[in-house]
Amino acid sequence: MKKTIKEQKSVLMILLSNIFIAFLGIGLVIPVMPSFMNIMHLSGKTMGYLVAVFAVAQLLISPLAGRWVDLYGRKKIIIIGLFLFGVSELIFGLGTSVSILYISRILGGISAAFVMPGVTAYVADITSIQERPKAMGYISAAISTGFIIGPGIGGFIAEYGIRMPFFFAAGIAFLACISSIFILKEPLTKEQLAEISANTQKTSFISDLKKSLNPLYFIAFIIVFVLAFGLSTYETVFSLFSDHKFGFTPKDIAVIITISSIFGVVVQVFMFGKMVDILGEKKLIQLCLITGAILAVVSTVISSFLAVLVVTCFIFLAFDLLRPALTTFLSKAAGKEQGFVAGMNSTYTSLGNIVGPATGGILFDVNIHYPYLFACIILIIGFSITVMWKEKQLAESLVE
Repeated sequence: MKKTIKEQKSVLMILLSNIFIAFLGIGLVIPVMPSFMNIMHLSGKTMGYLVAVFAVAQLLISPLAGRWVDLYGRKKIIIIGLFLFGVSELIFGLGTSVSILYISRILGGISAAFVMPGVTAYVADITSIQERPKAMGYISAAISTGFIIGPGIGGFIAEYGIRMPFFFAAGIAFLACISSIFILKEPLTKEQLAEISANTQKTSFISDLKKSLNPLYFIAFIIVFVLAFGLSTYETVFSLFSDHKFGFTPKDIAVIITISSIFGVVVQVFMFGKMVDILGEKKLIQLCLITGAILAVVSTVISSFLAVLVVTCFIFLAFDLLRPALTTFLSKAAGKEQGFVAGMNSTYTSLGNIVGPATGGILFDVNIHYPYLFACIILIIGFSITVMWKEKQLAESLVE
C-alpha cells in the first residue's frame, strides 16, 4: 500500500522544488534579453536561437534520460541533473561571449532532460492511481511557476546587476542538489529497477518514437508540442516586444510576469480539479487553446500597461490549465511505462521549445507583431487536432 500525499509531504516538496528550480532557469534569461541584445549587439534571431539551443540539448538527451531513469534509478538522475543545472547557470553568469552563452544553455538543456523525467517517474512511483492526478497537478504547477516566474525573479534580481540572476539560480540549484542527496531515497528496489530496465533494453529511441505515434498518446503529445511552442514563442518575444514597443524596463516586465504567474498558479491549484469535473479534460484543453489563440492576437493591438498585464494573466492561465490536463492524461495512459511517457513528454516539449523561440526570433526581426500572430495560428491548429480526439477512446484509456 502506497503512502498518501500528506504522509509524503517532505519528499514531494523536495521533488517539486527540484523541478521548479530546473524550469526557473529557462525563464531567468528572458527579462535580461533586451540588455544582452544591446550590450552584445545581437539580433532577435540570435536571441531566439539562444533560447532554442536549450531545448535542442533537452530534445537530444531526453530519450536517453528517460531510459537512464529506469536503468540507474530516479534519485541519481535527479541529482546529476541539478548539479549540471547549477554549473550551467554559473557559466552563463560568467560568460562574456556568445559561444560561452550557448555552452551554458546546452548544459542547462541537458540538466532539464535529466530532472523532468526523473521527478515525474519518482512521483508516479510513490503515488496511488487515485492520488496521481493531484500529484501531477502539483508537478505541472511547479513547472508552470518556474517557467513563468523565472523572468519575474530574473527582472527583480537584475536590478543588482545583469548577471546576478544566474548566480542566484546556481546557488539554489547546488542547495537543492545537496538536500536531495540526503533527503530523497530511491523509490524502487534494485530488483524492480532491473525488471523495468530489462523491458527498456528491448526498445530504442526510434521504437519509442514510433510508439508515441500510437493514437492513445499521439494527439496528447502533439498538444504538448503546441503548448510548448505557443508558450515559448510568447515568452521569448514578450520581453523584446515590451522593450521595443512600449519601452518597458526589466522591472516592468518582471512585475507583469510575476503577477500573471501568481494568478495562474492560484487558479490552477484551487480550480483545476473542479474545472476537469465540470468540463472534462478534452473540453478544458480546447478552451485553453482557443483562449490562448485569441489573446495572442489581442496582444498586438493593446498598448497600456494595465491591458498588457490583464492579457498576459489570462494567456498564462490558459497554459497553466492546459499542462496538468495533458500530464494527468499521459500519466494515466502510461500504466507501468512512466519512464517512456515522461521521456517522450520531455521530447515533444523540447521540440516545441526549439521551434517556438527560433521561429519567434526570426519573425520578430521582420515585424514585432508576427511572432504573436504565428503563435495564434499554431494554437488554432492544435485545437483542430483535438477535434479528432475521440471521447470514447479517451475514456477507455483513462480506465485502463
